[in-house]
Amino acid sequence: MSTLVFITGASSGIGQAMAQRFYAAGYSLALVARRGEVIAQWAQAQGWQTNRYKVYSADVSNVDSIIAAANACIAAQGLPDRVIANAGISIGIDTAERSDLDVMREVYATNNIGLAATFSAFIRPMQKRGSGKLVGIASVAGIRGLPGHGAYSSSKAAVISYCESLRGEMKAFGIDVLTLLPGYIATPLTSKNSYSMPFLMQPETFADKAYEAIEASVSYRVIPWQMGVVAKLLRLLPNWLFDQALKGRPRKHRGT
Repeated sequence: MSTLVFITGASSGIGQAMAQRFYAAGYSLALVARRGEVIAQWAQAQGWQTNRYKVYSADVSNVDSIIAAANACIAAQGLPDRVIANAGISIGIDTAERSDLDVMREVYATNNIGLAATFSAFIRPMQKRGSGKLVGIASVAGIRGLPGHGAYSSSKAAVISYCESLRGEMKAFGIDVLTLLPGYIATPLTSKNSYSMPFLMQPETFADKAYEAIEASVSYRVIPWQMGVVAKLLRLLPNWLFDQALKGRPRKHRGT
C-alpha cells in the first residue's frame, strides 16, 4: 500500500504543484479544497490512476467542514502519513476601514484556525500509531510585518509560532511537525501584487524543494534559500532602518 498524503488548498498554486510532486513520487493522495470539482477535473486530466487519489470538498475556515473531510479520508483511505496544511488566503487591509476588520477575521479563520483544524482529527490516531508528519505552510511575510499585510503577515507569524509549539508537543509521540516558509511563488495569490517580488519561483520548483524538506523531516525551511538569507537580514535590522527601507513601498492590495 502506497504512502498517503493529505493536502489542503489543492485546487491551484502550491497545493496543486505539491499534489503533482507527491503523485510522481508514488504517493496516494487525499486532495482537499472548497472547489472539489475543480480538483477532480484537473486530476482526471492528468491521467492519474483513480485508485490512487480521492477528492474531498471542504472549507478550512469552517472547522466542522475540514474535520469532516479529515474523518472521511481516514474512513476511505486510512490514516495519512503526511498532512500538508497549505490552504491560505492573502488580502491586504487598511485598519482604519471597518470592513477590513472582517477581512482580517476571514484571513485568521483560514490561515490559523483552519490550519489547526486541518491537523486536529489526525493527531490522536497519529499519536496512537507513533508516526506521522504535520506540515504547516507559513510565509516569509510572517517574519516581519509588511505595509498593507497586517492580516497576512500576522497570520503567518502565528503559523510559525503555532507549528513550533505543536512540534514540541508531538515530539514524544514520534510525530514530526514541519514549518515551510515560501518566498514569492508565481500563484494566483501573488499575481495581483503591484510591487517587486525578488527571487520569484515557479510552483513546480517550490514543490520539488518542499518535497525534499518534508522527506528529510526538516523542522523549518525557507524556500527559496535566497529568501532565507533575506529573512535573516530582516530579523537583524533595527526598527528605524527596517521602517526606512519600507517607506513608500506599495501596499498589499485590499480585498474591496
